[in-house]
Amino acid sequence: MPTSPPHRRLGRALAFGLVLTTAAVATNAPVSAGPPHQQPGRAADRPATPNLGPNVTIFDPSMPVSQIQATLDAAHAAQVDNEMGTTRHAYLFRPGHYGTAEQPLQIKVGYYTEISGLGASPTDVVINGKVEAYNRCLTEGGTANCIALVNFWRTLSNLSLRVNAVGQDDCRATANFWAVSQAVSMRRLDISGGGLSLMDYCTNGPQYASGGFIADSRLPATTNGSQQQWLTRNSEVEGWSNAVWNQVFAGVVGAPDDAGFPDPPYTTLDTTPLSREKPYLFVDARGKYQVRVPAVRRDTRGITWGTGMTPGRTIPIGDFFVAKPSDPVQVINRELARGRHLLLTPGVYDVARSIEVRRPDTVVLGIGHATLTAVNGAVPLNVAGMPGVVVAGVTVDAGLKESPVLLRVGQRHGRNHSTRHNPITLSDVYFRVGGPHIGRTDTALEVNSDHVLIDHTWVWRGDHGVEGFTEGVNGDTDRWRTNTGRYGVIVNGDHVTATGLFVEHFQRYNTVWNGEHGTTILYQNELPYDPPTQADWHNGTVNGWAGYKVGDRVRHHTLHGGGVYVFNQNNPSIRTENGFEVPVRPGVRLHHIMTVNLSAGTIDHVVNGVGEAAGMDRVGAPVYLKQYP
Repeated sequence: MPTSPPHRRLGRALAFGLVLTTAAVATNAPVSAGPPHQQPGRAADRPATPNLGPNVTIFDPSMPVSQIQATLDAAHAAQVDNEMGTTRHAYLFRPGHYGTAEQPLQIKVGYYTEISGLGASPTDVVINGKVEAYNRCLTEGGTANCIALVNFWRTLSNLSLRVNAVGQDDCRATANFWAVSQAVSMRRLDISGGGLSLMDYCTNGPQYASGGFIADSRLPATTNGSQQQWLTRNSEVEGWSNAVWNQVFAGVVGAPDDAGFPDPPYTTLDTTPLSREKPYLFVDARGKYQVRVPAVRRDTRGITWGTGMTPGRTIPIGDFFVAKPSDPVQVINRELARGRHLLLTPGVYDVARSIEVRRPDTVVLGIGHATLTAVNGAVPLNVAGMPGVVVAGVTVDAGLKESPVLLRVGQRHGRNHSTRHNPITLSDVYFRVGGPHIGRTDTALEVNSDHVLIDHTWVWRGDHGVEGFTEGVNGDTDRWRTNTGRYGVIVNGDHVTATGLFVEHFQRYNTVWNGEHGTTILYQNELPYDPPTQADWHNGTVNGWAGYKVGDRVRHHTLHGGGVYVFNQNNPSIRTENGFEVPVRPGVRLHHIMTVNLSAGTIDHVVNGVGEAAGMDRVGAPVYLKQYP
């Protein structure tokens, strides 16, 4: 069974500049606006494309395939190794068909890259070819030690993919490869004509991959391969093969049965108790740009777009303030206060005072992995506890001076107004503490409001980053003291649901859940790699901090599919008492949980003193509990 390698550390990230060919359509120029199969008319007859800034490239079906291919090949070459760089880009496809049977469009996706269709439905944009992510091969001149464990930060959404491998070798022709790990989402896809593989088995090993997320998609037969944990939500799948440690399905037509857990380790929920799909940018039949905000749904399964447009509301792009990284926060806040929504174009935004979202039903949509970086200890994003607020597609980074929190939802002791029928929603919201630069925060994500949906997040205190800036003479000892993050996620609100909660490497509890009636569907956690000594990893009289802590006073909580992993790279003698820690009450239920040792350190018990040790005598072999209590 595949396990993580001894470490994830890389050499210095290469900071390439993004090169675009002149074949790409400038984002402030008019482009065709016809329906999927219509040829573009005269430029004077077509609505102008909104100015989405220099880091958005919009393709039109009238463009030669060779020009589109050249643009995307150059982008991949620039971004394939640019893990800790600052370049962000979105490549958007207007409705129509791209690629042909003889000349398919074969796309490879690198870091901080979004590939998305601009149709009202995924079937409005059809790519005949492939959209892929391969392993990175880190030794022997790029031919060995091939893994996907650090293939982070990329997005694929809202299009149909007709798999066409013309011109590829025999192995590459066997599937569309999407070998990725955290902070990568696939949404609103219709894939046919070939299989989907979530690992890359065409390179030299070890071929490890470490987790991902799919929602609202129609999938072919899918090979999970070496993916250690994965959530597929509200989708359709023809078949699913293989599982490693923790594979979760919620509301998926065709999902595998989980009666044999833990062999195989599937967790299957017939329906998803609460969902709301991520907002998306699209071009309507008149060529006008709009944002569709999907409706809240309960107890559902399958895709939202199978019988028509995804239920929800449409907001004209003119109702958004389209922000660029150069826009001051006071300008952004002024526009939000006027009642406008916010679209964050790709780039890195230095935020020295909070972006304040205070009005109900406000949409904050980032494209191309727009990133907010805290400056001078600021809280980059502060969301009032108002109903219907949606934050999607945004990455939030800690800065050099410690922030109290990176994203706060609702006030800790104030009035919060989010409702059951119109919850606050966070979709594809990612956090980093360290990595591209020094980062410090007390807490990454703090949820104080009731009725909040967290639909896919990765909350990461970096286990690796740009070499040299914290290593010093003591290696990870310096990292432990320099890149500081005590808590990953703290949930104080009631009736909070998380679908796809990935939290890693924080220095106390990675997740603390104090609110009542909370629900998590797939929880993935790695404990920190870098405590220097047991004294640094000690909670009162207890060795270490549980990866998932439910508050002692909580009476009702549910978790489906959870894993806590240990790799105490800095000091393999360190022990952690429990992977999970919860109050023992009838209303607190953990379903299909596990711990695993990745070759250093020990977790003594799965939960509350129950379960065998995940120690050095069973590296890579999980300790499972089907149910607790």
